[in-house]
Amino acid sequence: MKLTGINQITLRVNDLRMAEEFYGGILGLKLDHRVGANISYLRLNSDILVLVKAETPGSPQARDIRVDHFGFRLASDAEVDEAVYYLEDQGVHIVTRPAHRREGKAFFVMDPDGNLVEFYSMHDSGIQADSTDIDLSSPNSHAGPTRQKMVEEMEAKKPRRSRK
Repeated sequence: MKLTGINQITLRVNDLRMAEEFYGGILGLKLDHRVGANISYLRLNSDILVLVKAETPGSPQARDIRVDHFGFRLASDAEVDEAVYYLEDQGVHIVTRPAHRREGKAFFVMDPDGNLVEFYSMHDSGIQADSTDIDLSSPNSHAGPTRQKMVEEMEAKKPRRSRK
């Protein structure tokens, strides 16, 4: 695999408009587009920061990480297809198969800690309009059952203590 960059980070935020003001107004990222009232895509050149309204509030004092997922860019759709086979061969847990999404072709895996990681190609023209051949499902809709399965597998591997 030849990664060409880290292109996207998705953050869960308590207040979407305040986060837009910080990243857009203060840091200078440009609003690319919004999806409904709960998701904003901000752009810095070809890099994307996605802000998603958190389902549960986080505290600024908490040390919990609020990253939803992050993505590694590959040069082409063909490399995306090759990458999924490579990662499967390495024993990586594949969450979704490669599919055409608005930004390009993509799939998701989980790292050993359950972090959701995306591998994708990027259309030369940027994010595309919705169409019937584009997968619009949320990667987290697949992640919940996958995380539960990972917990069950970890529990099954734990040595059992015998009672004597």
